[in-house]
Amino acid sequence: MHVAQRPQRSVSPRAARLAEQIQRDLSELIRLEVKDPRVGLVTLTGVEVTADYAHAKVFFTVLGDLARVDEARTGLQRASGFLRSALAHGLRTRTVPELHFHYDESVERGSRLSQLIDEAVRSDSGQPD
Repeated sequence: MHVAQRPQRSVSPRAARLAEQIQRDLSELIRLEVKDPRVGLVTLTGVEVTADYAHAKVFFTVLGDLARVDEARTGLQRASGFLRSALAHGLRTRTVPELHFHYDESVERGSRLSQLIDEAVRSDSGQPD
């Protein structure tokens, strides 16, 4: 399974606005229009648009195990044509980016780190100084 890492890079203000708009619109479309049960509990965490606006990486999280992640990715990829055409109605761009869905493991990683910190604090408080 391929897990995308979000690179830190500078983005033009226009690309940032477009990415935010795509994220807002896709979130609404997935919530209200996509009927595929595999995409039910998906949360979009970010969108990155290429400089030429031809491609957009859409980062998502989902509740559940890795099998659930694969199901959600498959469902999102199956709906990508519909989502892209629906986006075309709301975006004011010449072309609508091709959508590429990537699981965002940063939320899961952050939760795991928080859990480890809590365990360390608990073990420290149980021992005298």
